[in-house]
Amino acid sequence: MRILIKNANIITPYEIKRDSRLVIEGGKIADIYEGLCEEDGFDQLIDAKGNYLSPGFIDLHNHGNFGHDFMEASHEAFDIMADFHIKNGVTSFLATTITQEPAAIRKALKSIGEYIEAGCNDSSIRAQMLGVYLEGPYFSVEKKGAQPEEYIKSPDIEELKEFIELSKNNIKIVALAPEIDGAKEAIKFLKKEGITISAAHTNASYKEAKLGIDMGISQITHLYNGMRAFNHREPGIIGAALTDERVACEIICDGIHLHVAAMDMAVKMKGKDGIILVSDAMMAAGLEDGKYELGGQDVYVKDGVARLEDGTLGGSTLTLKKAVYNMVNLVGVPIEDAVRMASLNAAKAIGMDGIKGSIEIGKDADLIMFDEDINIIMAMVKGKLRHF
Repeated sequence: MRILIKNANIITPYEIKRDSRLVIEGGKIADIYEGLCEEDGFDQLIDAKGNYLSPGFIDLHNHGNFGHDFMEASHEAFDIMADFHIKNGVTSFLATTITQEPAAIRKALKSIGEYIEAGCNDSSIRAQMLGVYLEGPYFSVEKKGAQPEEYIKSPDIEELKEFIELSKNNIKIVALAPEIDGAKEAIKFLKKEGITISAAHTNASYKEAKLGIDMGISQITHLYNGMRAFNHREPGIIGAALTDERVACEIICDGIHLHVAAMDMAVKMKGKDGIILVSDAMMAAGLEDGKYELGGQDVYVKDGVARLEDGTLGGSTLTLKKAVYNMVNLVGVPIEDAVRMASLNAAKAIGMDGIKGSIEIGKDADLIMFDEDINIIMAMVKGKLRHF
């Protein structure tokens, strides 16, 4: 099927191509034109009417939405969450687990692996589940955040092997604290397996963080949150993350988890290539305030802010389209850079930038159209269209 999208402001990795046209063939991006092109010979013609055409957002770190959580291990729940994602501009995502008893993690990984293997991604036009983000249980108790303390433990290579097998080799990212016992061995093993390693819920010193990066850590989970605070005499993991070009930093850009100045500093230090926008959303995303659950813990959402009973932040109700909007309107980042942080940088983090994450010839036609306020008008997954 050949599709032509015309009159679009196309956000590419290099520039915004104004009043341009994009050709899709067989679910792939086939060509990009500036100005006029022949409109005959297409099966479908879409008029963008001057709106933005962007790569679909990729949410690497999200626990759930619309009343569901990936720990439910339910294919029906996965479908509902994937549908919510595409309506909010996310065309692909990782299913993020949380620290729990091993049996619960195993059950979730098995269900996710079966979902992907069974081709459920292609059964309807919704966001694609690309794999798993294993967040926990290998953390520092001191910086546990909303991770249930009773299940936090040191890394176990045999357990990791079992997790990978249960997921049918679909684990893309493992988050861990680099300073804890067994972390060095786990980092070495995961790097050999080709799995991205992210530092998270960590009390690492600057020296410990740098050693972890030297060994293979390439990402920082929700920068500033769940980690040792920066100090001018002991910069800790934040200092290591902001000054080392080898790592990309996740940011939860909701204006709640981070002060605008902290986000601005991170952007200025890491540049447009070093920031990955994530939602870290939990099951209340898309729903009203109320009582919800995360990792077996009660979470209370008030004014869109999710907290445990003791006041600890318990995930977010953020969407990536709102994160992009905030990055532009709160932090002052150009829209093309904010889009990059929500798409190409995420694809690079999991080694999928050869097929996803940007509008370039030959890549999957995972696209979204939105207006100046990032209201999603339509989305495409591999050239299959959804209007909203």
